Amino acid sequence: MKTLVVYYSLEGNSKYIAEKIKSYDDENITLLELIPVKKYPTGAVSKFFWGGKSAMMGEKPELESYSVNLSEYDRVIFGFPVWAARFTPPLRTFIDENRDALEGKKIAAYACMAGSGGDKALSKLKEELGISEFEEQMILINPKENDNEENNKKIVAFCEGLFT
Repeated sequence: MKTLVVYYSLEGNSKYIAEKIKSYDDENITLLELIPVKKYPTGAVSKFFWGGKSAMMGEKPELESYSVNLSEYDRVIFGFPVWAARFTPPLRTFIDENRDALEGKKIAAYACMAGSGGDKALSKLKEELGISEFEEQMILINPKENDNEENNKKIVAFCEGLFT
């Protein structure tokens, strides 16, 4: 089954997980990193202020050009950091630009966070996609920094749920 992992990664956590997922079935998984034209700040306070505000306001930032033919994929996995208990705005832009092409796809998602709000963010993503359930979902706490047995078990369970 051809799978596309669509992710936004501010500090590398979502990208780290996307790459781990791809290594599970390298031939059938494609990665698509969403990159906003106007970058979000990475400083501790400004990141939370601007990113949280943008997520809460439901903004749809302009993305750098990307090329994807969603008809080639059976499944789409969304990956993102949690901002103010919401999924990140670049995903909102992608969904808005590809809503019709996402129709009928199997959808899974993972959220990376430093604190809390992952469950709420996943629920909001389901609402945005107009679906009631994900094929699989996963929440990880700072996975790039916490490359530990607990997180690795979650990643393996997520991938096995999708690819076996």
